[in-house]
Amino acid sequence: MRPELLKVPKKITDSFSVRQDFSNQVNNRWHYHPELELIHFHKGGGAQFVGDHISRFTSGDIVLVGSNLPHFWRYDRPEPQGNQPFSTVIHFRADLWGEPFLDLPELRLLRLLLEKTKRGVRIPGKKDQHRIGVQIEKIYAADGFDRMMQLLRTLSDMAACKDLQLLSSLGFQPDLSEGEKERIHAIYEFTLQHFRQPIYLEEVSLLVRMVPNSFCRYFKSRTGKTYSQFVTEIRVGHACKLLIDNHISIKQVCFESGFNNFTSFNQSFKKITGKVPQAYQKAYAGG
Repeated sequence: MRPELLKVPKKITDSFSVRQDFSNQVNNRWHYHPELELIHFHKGGGAQFVGDHISRFTSGDIVLVGSNLPHFWRYDRPEPQGNQPFSTVIHFRADLWGEPFLDLPELRLLRLLLEKTKRGVRIPGKKDQHRIGVQIEKIYAADGFDRMMQLLRTLSDMAACKDLQLLSSLGFQPDLSEGEKERIHAIYEFTLQHFRQPIYLEEVSLLVRMVPNSFCRYFKSRTGKTYSQFVTEIRVGHACKLLIDNHISIKQVCFESGFNNFTSFNQSFKKITGKVPQAYQKAYAGG
């Protein structure tokens, strides 16, 4: 897969970058960069792609992406009223403090966290999300030495969180050969626009000028999963959003998410989320 190499800007007086975004168009393409990325979503939600991982992201989520791990977040369009995108984004180098510093025994958990970021890390649990979210906002508000120390403190607190969720699979190795970026992005965009309806291999294959058999081999070799699995994950992610919104029945959620069979919907949903739709909805409502 050929993601886009992104050059992260920062002030000449700063050793790392901190910003707040209020748009769904910021870096919304498949990309990577040598800096680690720590992002806190205050408002907005959509589809999350980290390596070969696909899931739903929503307000309150905090994700830490490792160096050169391809990723992007595609916000829902249009966003619900009053839920316009708003996020705090921090980019920093893994060697920001220098290797001798990270070798200190007191920083063992931090070293482990930085190792885990090679697969991408998400903080589960609303209490930890809120606590780390407050820390991230302190980074944004601080400057100079205080900002540097607050980043270190925040990462240390993240490293101490229990049950951190690893996102991309252990064996994911992106193919950075030239010419892949636009092709993969076209497949992603087409799927995200059409997953609510039947998608035929002939039409998506034609999009990238391949015959269906060649397309299937190509997609599996680049992503580690079949195109059918990819579409199912997109559909289940959308179903999660509808279940959380709780505006329509679960049977309607099934068909609004592109499934044409309620039994298949339940089986696919449980396989990906670990819960049947009813239990997922109840668990989310219970916090």
